[in-house]
Amino acid sequence: MTNYKICLLPGDGIGPEIIAEGVKVMNAAGAKYGVTFACTEALIGGCAIDAAGTALPDETLEVANASDAVLLAAVGGPKWDTTDPAKPRPEQGLLGIRKALGLYTNLRPVQIFSALADASTLKPEVIDGVDMMIVRELTGGLYFGKRERFYDEEGAGALGARGQRAYDTLEYREYEIERIARQAFEAARKRRGKVTSVDKANVLETSRMWREIVHRVGAEYPDVELEDLLVDNTAMQLINRPADFDVVVTENMFGDILSDEAAQITGSLGMLASASLGDGVALYEPSHGSAPDIAGRGIANPLAQILSVEMMLRYSFGMTEAADDIKRAVTEVLDEGWRTGDIKDAETPADHVVGTVQMGDLVVAHL
Repeated sequence: MTNYKICLLPGDGIGPEIIAEGVKVMNAAGAKYGVTFACTEALIGGCAIDAAGTALPDETLEVANASDAVLLAAVGGPKWDTTDPAKPRPEQGLLGIRKALGLYTNLRPVQIFSALADASTLKPEVIDGVDMMIVRELTGGLYFGKRERFYDEEGAGALGARGQRAYDTLEYREYEIERIARQAFEAARKRRGKVTSVDKANVLETSRMWREIVHRVGAEYPDVELEDLLVDNTAMQLINRPADFDVVVTENMFGDILSDEAAQITGSLGMLASASLGDGVALYEPSHGSAPDIAGRGIANPLAQILSVEMMLRYSFGMTEAADDIKRAVTEVLDEGWRTGDIKDAETPADHVVGTVQMGDLVVAHL
């Protein structure tokens, strides 16, 4: 019997509740297909700050590197919010583990479950056929560039006013753009054959270099259509014509913002999973946050976590049939009208609104 080692990172807020349901479904799929999973929990985010004084303890990286895949839930919360650069922040754990594991590609599928079409804030005819993959570069750009905040004694500007100054550096190297572009074109070949490259080439030098390199790589894929779109226009077109997008590739910060916008097209962030891939152990996580306001109440939607398991089986372990089975089970549960609070509507019967554990149980039953 095949056995895989999984590093579990429950994190903060609703994280422990939803990851438990992900593991439940993972083990059920494993039992069906003759695979076992040995899970080891580790700390990341706010809980790691409380326990170890850092958002990413060395022990967590050791467990992750010794595993076949990492399954993460969510990090963060008001308890650890700070603007003091000397204090650790939960998000540093996410950035740190992606960098340490060499995970430079984030895949975020955005699909419409037909049963939830009415949950979207967009008209049904606008979201009909939405099926896109956002490919976000993860280890470059503003999030990893040099930054500083200091008090300017001499002052600057027309008034020469003294005061605080800060800067963040947006920097990319040729190889970073080339490898993420190649990932996007390869993905498009397996989908509908179109790549939309998002940049701000009318203003930023990094974006002009981005566009040049993407086009150079694109020349190797004559079977894939390539279009360039400025990031501000992309934000508008995602709302105006979301079904026209197939693979969207962009840099780190733009991808962070646009992927959340695209996620809302589906009606709930609680439905969308993501995969972070690269040179090391891959990491899988929901697209949503830690939702501390509902933590511990047993009402969080675990489906994005469960669909993260689906991506893990598909991309890390090649368990395509098992992954398809999980996707089918989730679809059937939704088609039967079962909902968590975030995806219910006015027509959802009260006896079909379920909690976190019940939703996990329903998916397992459909497996």
